[in-house]
Amino acid sequence: MTTHRFRAMGTSIEVQGPTGDPHLPRAFERIVARFEREEERFSRFRATSELSRVNASSGRPTRVTSAFAEVLGLALDGAALTGSRFDPTVHDALVAAGYDRTFDEVLAGARGRLHPAVPCGRWKEISIHDDVVEVPRGVHLDLGGIAKGWTADRAAEGGVEAGAAWILVNAGGDLRIGGDAPSIAVSVEDPEDPRRELISLELSHGALATSSVVKRSWGDGEHHVIDPRTGLPSQSEVLQATVWAETCAVAEVLATASILRGRSAADLHQCILVLRNDEAVISMPVEARV
Repeated sequence: MTTHRFRAMGTSIEVQGPTGDPHLPRAFERIVARFEREEERFSRFRATSELSRVNASSGRPTRVTSAFAEVLGLALDGAALTGSRFDPTVHDALVAAGYDRTFDEVLAGARGRLHPAVPCGRWKEISIHDDVVEVPRGVHLDLGGIAKGWTADRAAEGGVEAGAAWILVNAGGDLRIGGDAPSIAVSVEDPEDPRRELISLELSHGALATSSVVKRSWGDGEHHVIDPRTGLPSQSEVLQATVWAETCAVAEVLATASILRGRSAADLHQCILVLRNDEAVISMPVEARV
């Protein structure tokens, strides 16, 4: 297996493919370009991004690219699917909780919540008509997680389209396999000790996404998983949720929702939940080794 690593979207990206495949260099090149392009489109920390332009135009119809409309549509579908546990309108609540800069800058400043909680839940008021989006006045979008998952999906597909027999894309825990892949060992880390393997999975298709309240944390109870019901960082019993789905975009939605739903998420999804009492709840029918 040949591996290529780079950074994008605030995380480490690892791409793997079959050693000796003559199409692999071209596939890697396309994957890097895809991540660079989508980071420029969806970053909330770049004033020039399409997301920033849409947020600056809240309350007014805004023409967007087809890719932006697709991801926003997936986000709205995810909000409906999860009973609003996944919510693309948590932007202002994230900022109020202290995640107002890139995560590296947040850690450098190490400051806690700056403002009172901000209400969420107005995703039903967002409209998409062809290439025109309208977000309610005073509402701003955060598409970071689902955009990263969607990009992993498109990157894996693009690598196969470039001729590679198979591709595995791992974008900071968002993992997608494309093509005719062999069974690949994938490790799920202990959220409180990344050096320790919690469980090993054997995957040959589909996607995994992991959401954690520990990894992107900048203080006691301060993290990036916002509970839309309170506008505050989640205080549920779940520290980390890893979910399998056919696509990474869907797995991203379900991983976030699983943290907020709690233990009962294991009755609904193929997932691994790590609880605050150190218990692991596993409902993953793929071959797994603890």
